[in-house]
Amino acid sequence: MAHEVSTQGHPPLPPNTPGPHNKRLGLVAVIATFGGLLFGYDTGVINGALEPMQDDLGLTSATEGFVVSILIFGAAIGALIGGRLSDTYGRRHNILMLAIIFVVGTLGCVLSPNWEVLAFFRFILGLAVGGASATVPVYLAEVAPLERRGSLVTRNEVMIVSGQFAAFIINAIIFNIWGEHDSVWRFMLLVAVLPAFALFFGMLRMPESPRWLTSQDRDDDALGVLKQVRSDERAEAEMAEVRRLALEEKEAQTGGWADLAVPWIRRLLIVGIGLGVFQQFTGINSIMYYGSQLLEDAGFSAEAAIIANTANGLFSVLGITVGILLMNKIDRRVMLLAGFGLTTFFHILVGLSALLLPDSSVKPYIILLFVVLFVFCMQGTIGPLVWLLLAEIFPLKIRSFAMGVCVFCLWIANASVAFGFPPVVDAFGIATTFFIFAGLGLLALAFIYTMVPETRNISLEDFEEDFRAKHG
Repeated sequence: MAHEVSTQGHPPLPPNTPGPHNKRLGLVAVIATFGGLLFGYDTGVINGALEPMQDDLGLTSATEGFVVSILIFGAAIGALIGGRLSDTYGRRHNILMLAIIFVVGTLGCVLSPNWEVLAFFRFILGLAVGGASATVPVYLAEVAPLERRGSLVTRNEVMIVSGQFAAFIINAIIFNIWGEHDSVWRFMLLVAVLPAFALFFGMLRMPESPRWLTSQDRDDDALGVLKQVRSDERAEAEMAEVRRLALEEKEAQTGGWADLAVPWIRRLLIVGIGLGVFQQFTGINSIMYYGSQLLEDAGFSAEAAIIANTANGLFSVLGITVGILLMNKIDRRVMLLAGFGLTTFFHILVGLSALLLPDSSVKPYIILLFVVLFVFCMQGTIGPLVWLLLAEIFPLKIRSFAMGVCVFCLWIANASVAFGFPPVVDAFGIATTFFIFAGLGLLALAFIYTMVPETRNISLEDFEEDFRAKHG
């Protein structure tokens, strides 16, 4: 039975009744999250492509790290620019532009004659990945009704890890069919043009964000969009809510560096940056980018490693599914501490296995088991929780600015791990590399215990008031 939806301090909205508008909303979510799928595929496809790419383009461990990490540096810049462009030109317009950049970047990578050209087009792809990470969740949040906002926005995160999983499976299939060809990696990368075309042609038929339209004083257009994805009664009532949110959005863009003079705001920014950086320093993306090579170093053959690596993708999807089910039932701090405790434990087990176990046919499978358990625990706790906390902890005035700074730092930390992982493994081996991750995990536990506040079951307004009283 449908019930009225309460909006704090404002008249309740009529219920979101069943009808064709719900199917339309579902289609909007499917098309838009192709941006998340591309994000996942383009960051994951390099995993299986690196081995043949090394042979074809003569990559060293340093140039390999550069080719992988340049996409992430591009994503950091794309996230900063993408948010500004979507505010200026509209969410839908920005996603259409990103789809074109995905196609250009992919084809450029596929046709690259050397690693320098490949790196350039990987950077272009990174701009699209970062732009998608900043634009698609905002578009979904602004199109979705209040009571479905959380589940629809979370679909994008699920599509990201699903894209990585799809990349691992497609890599394994292509490698085992055409693995003898030097250019097999080009076919792996080429597959990404299919969802890019689907995103472009799909978004041509999708509506613009009603909140963005209202911010441009296009209320009639905004109401027309709402009537596509709501019942008429709900759409009319929701226009007042959309106008209020548009005004809040303008207020949210007024915060900046000057606000850091306030001690409690500065502390929150440190918490947000620390969460983003320590999320990446778990090394999760070293597995997502270099998993096949890591397993080959552990003792698998090239063919077996690329197949075994699909387990990382599968358990990534399973982990985030479990995490989404748990995150509203367990306190954030408890879940974060448990997550970092488990990932640090499995880092140590991977390191000890690589260091102490004698070389045998069993050793690579033991290392694979501990790596898969690390991926599952990471994606089930730290992965989604950090993004949730970043959305919860900042006051409205500084939210856009603070999120931009924190996400930029997160991407730079991601790029640092991507760039540093191959030469560190090359110089010190698997065991030492994972012991370094374990040491960073211990620092993360200390940081969370002493710095990170609890936000579960606390309204954003109450949280802000309490935190200001304690640290103002």
